[in-house]
Amino acid sequence: MLQEAAKIPLATTKRLPLYYRFLQNFANAGQKRISSQELSDAMKIDSATIRRDFSHLGAFGKKGYGYDVQELLAFFRKTLDQDEATNVALIGVGGLGSAFLKYNFHRNHNTKITVAFDSNSPQEGEQISGIDTYHPDKIEEKIKEYGIELVILTVPSRSAQEVTDRLAHTNIKGILNFTPVRISVPAHIRVQTIDLSVELQTLIYQIKQN
Repeated sequence: MLQEAAKIPLATTKRLPLYYRFLQNFANAGQKRISSQELSDAMKIDSATIRRDFSHLGAFGKKGYGYDVQELLAFFRKTLDQDEATNVALIGVGGLGSAFLKYNFHRNHNTKITVAFDSNSPQEGEQISGIDTYHPDKIEEKIKEYGIELVILTVPSRSAQEVTDRLAHTNIKGILNFTPVRISVPAHIRVQTIDLSVELQTLIYQIKQN
């Protein structure tokens, strides 16, 4: 049984979708059980880290047997709500936003961008990469209409907080923020910021240190 979310480290929660993806690969290959070392070799994550992560989630493994692949898949499917659809909105159809629309989470059957917003789109909407796309003036109206829970934010930095303030008055639950701005949100909205320039600089630093 999953322990209280507050007791599970953030680093562990970030690895949950990866575990699910790799377990799907093993299941598709017909593998019935798997050891932490096999999972480690596939994911390039230390086996001790995997065992520790799984201990946070509950006891699955059996000594001398390993982990039942289907049992783990069922657990992660339930934990990650893979059987329930999550509607996502994209705000900002620039270079990065356009890439998101073309990709549209093809490997995740339960997660889809269902509506997008861009300042160059007309009020009445248009289709971009098969997705209904509207002018930002329609954000509040369309987020309610499409039942949006999560938003991907790829707007220019100068607009990030202004758009976020508008989103705070909707029923969204989370924002995946790709702007370098540290946006402020009310307590009921979760934010995960991915600053690509910071990630790149971190990688460069690590390379130089080696």
